[in-house]
Amino acid sequence: MIQCKRAYESPAPDDGQRVLVDRLWPRNCRKEALKLDQWHKELAPSTELRRTFKSGELTFEVFRERYRQELAAHPEYWWPLLGIAEHERVTLIYAAHDERQNNAQVLAEWLEEQLDRQGRQSSPTCYAGERLS
Repeated sequence: MIQCKRAYESPAPDDGQRVLVDRLWPRNCRKEALKLDQWHKELAPSTELRRTFKSGELTFEVFRERYRQELAAHPEYWWPLLGIAEHERVTLIYAAHDERQNNAQVLAEWLEEQLDRQGRQSSPTCYAGERLS
């Protein structure tokens, strides 16, 4: 299971692996208080994409699509989290104010989709006889 949590929320025993997925360290947050297992800066959106979204130049939908393109281009960044998420809870830690429209939510959705894909083979012959919509 993958969940998201703001960096400013207290850690909980059921958080599982706590992974910071922001490129920048959360403001006014001491390292000891955050209690992280990992920090994956490379999983964050590119600096340009983050700045453009934060400035309001992009809608969340456009940000989401561009961030997903960045993730697709670098599976080596997110692939290790799939192995962890198969066996235990992963909590993606982020600093954004908006709890619904942020990079951690997009990443969680992406990872869940990848986990679902692993559940079935993806070779073209596996789709023989299936209707594709």
